Amino acid sequence: MDSRRNQLAENVLRDKTLLQVNGLKMHFPIKRGFFASRTVGYTKAVDGVSFYIREGETLGLVGESGCGKTTTGRLILRAYDPTAGEIWFTDRNLGRVNVPALDKHQLKQLRQNMQLIFQDPYSSLNPRMTLLEIVGEPLYVNRVAQGNPMKERVAELLRVVGLRPEYMSRYPHAFSGGQRQRIGVARALALNPQLVVCDEPVSALDVSVQAQILNLLQELQEKFRLTYLFISHDLSVVEHISNRVAVMYVGKLVEHASTDELFINPRHPYTEALLSAVPKPDPRQRTEPIVLTGDVADPSDPPSGCYFHPRCQYQVDRCATEEPALREIAPDHFVSCHRAEELHLMGVLGKTT
Repeated sequence: MDSRRNQLAENVLRDKTLLQVNGLKMHFPIKRGFFASRTVGYTKAVDGVSFYIREGETLGLVGESGCGKTTTGRLILRAYDPTAGEIWFTDRNLGRVNVPALDKHQLKQLRQNMQLIFQDPYSSLNPRMTLLEIVGEPLYVNRVAQGNPMKERVAELLRVVGLRPEYMSRYPHAFSGGQRQRIGVARALALNPQLVVCDEPVSALDVSVQAQILNLLQELQEKFRLTYLFISHDLSVVEHISNRVAVMYVGKLVEHASTDELFINPRHPYTEALLSAVPKPDPRQRTEPIVLTGDVADPSDPPSGCYFHPRCQYQVDRCATEEPALREIAPDHFVSCHRAEELHLMGVLGKTT
């Protein structure tokens, strides 16, 4: 698996960047007063995030609950209008465009090439619609196919995700969680998208079913040359499917590197703490997880300097007053930490570099 992923990573290095995110921010207003008419502050759900995804690869976006992962995915799809920042996407029809600047007509065209796989396979499927209606809805709404051509396309999609075409007359209640997620994957593929945002697509499934869905996503990526933004809190899952990994903490990106580099040679203390909790199958490599003291910073009232410094065992005076910039400290390895060059942190294999 590692060799296949490394080979894919080498291939995509030669390809163009499909998605480029620069300084992305999403600040939700906090309302008070009569009829909530007065803005008293902002919750900084996403606060200056920058990263890129090359065509044909998978970027894993990880972090604790509430760190802004899902909001970032929704901003890319423009389910939200960002407070600030740029989202450059190379669309097969529109060319290279800045997603927040598109009008309604252009956005409708763009969304055919950017799709979403939801976290919950139960609430994401309309219980009153058949599989034909669910999977075929993107085709019908975008006037791509209707009638028999739509049925043929839905049948093809169901076969691709491992379901029988005769199931298209059934309703979601007749299927298990894993089968429902396959339906969600088929719906996301209906319009042949370039980018698929996978929002915790396996977190609601049993472990054995998780492996099946992950393998399916990898097979589909190779078959259709898909590009994934894979959002998850499970580092074991991210390691399995991702070419590169970006780590978020309280709305900010703290580290961004290739999967192997980040898991073996983390350069941010928060990444080290996350990796210390990853289960290790070899008992000789087991280490005690790093227990972070204090609470996660409040995005509506973050601390000064580095947001992570109140919980960081390596902090110095500078960390409390000066916000670290995200900088490249090695080829394709970006870190937001003042002490990144001098710290020697523990990777997932239990080895200090």
